[in-house]
Amino acid sequence: MTTLQRPSVFIDGEAGTTGLGIRERLQSFDDLTLRSIPHDQRKDPQAKRTLLAEVDLVVLCLPDDASRETAALADSLPDGGPRLLDASTAHRVAPGWTYGFAELAPGQEAAIRASRRVANPGCYPTGAIALLRPLVDAGLIPAGHPISVNAVSGYSGGGKSMIADYEAGTAPAFQLYGLGFGHKHLPELQTYAGLTRRPIFIPSVGNFRQGMLVSIPLHLDDLPGRPSAGDLEAALVAHYAGGDQVSVVTGAEEGAHRERIEPEALNDSDRLELRVFGSDNHRQAVLVARLDNLGKGASGAAVQNLRLMLDLD
Repeated sequence: MTTLQRPSVFIDGEAGTTGLGIRERLQSFDDLTLRSIPHDQRKDPQAKRTLLAEVDLVVLCLPDDASRETAALADSLPDGGPRLLDASTAHRVAPGWTYGFAELAPGQEAAIRASRRVANPGCYPTGAIALLRPLVDAGLIPAGHPISVNAVSGYSGGGKSMIADYEAGTAPAFQLYGLGFGHKHLPELQTYAGLTRRPIFIPSVGNFRQGMLVSIPLHLDDLPGRPSAGDLEAALVAHYAGGDQVSVVTGAEEGAHRERIEPEALNDSDRLELRVFGSDNHRQAVLVARLDNLGKGASGAAVQNLRLMLDLD
């Protein structure tokens, strides 16, 4: 790519929910070029190999095994092929891949800019890690503390079958899942939250298309130094000060409007809001993240990472 050329991007799997969301966002930018494989050549390995050799960056919106196959194909090209941004779970804790949560810690944004292989975070881990990592780094939550993460998402994050069931009216209004304690988001959640003890993670899905809440309850007297909810909030505020997409909504800002929170308020945005609800009398707190599972939880985060990788921001 020369300075006179716009960088080119190929979305491998652009017909899926995340791929469509990324493509829609990228079409509003005039500083890059979108490339595609002709429909009748989508399953032709040579056509894909040719396109991989021509573009600057590929976004993988594929099942895990297919993402690994495309990554291997890119690795076989001269100079390692194009940069890769993987939206699947295939490479989120894989060696050689950078975790694509720019707000994770100091230096993470620079690492994404410099990386040729970036793994886009999962929607649930985005909320949980955003809440936990600053508090673990600050010593307010021990790395080995027993953590439970509860979350609810709109059905758009559940894939084509779940979307079809809800839109046909045949799915339940609400359901817990992941009750085998082996949800695929657990490895990245534990790794990038900085936890040494495997957390309990119980997700759920409700009868609304998009939107997400992630909540983490805490007994304050079980934490080192017996911090207040205000101490936790202050640590989050300090970590995310000056951020564009991640913000901490404080109790002082909301005043008396702190008894309820619903999941859809950030739909169609790429924002992530964090809150600390607490009781001084009961010495309890709950950390809450709200985001659009299709925004900062998927397509929005991918576009943020893509623009960092291509130095377009």
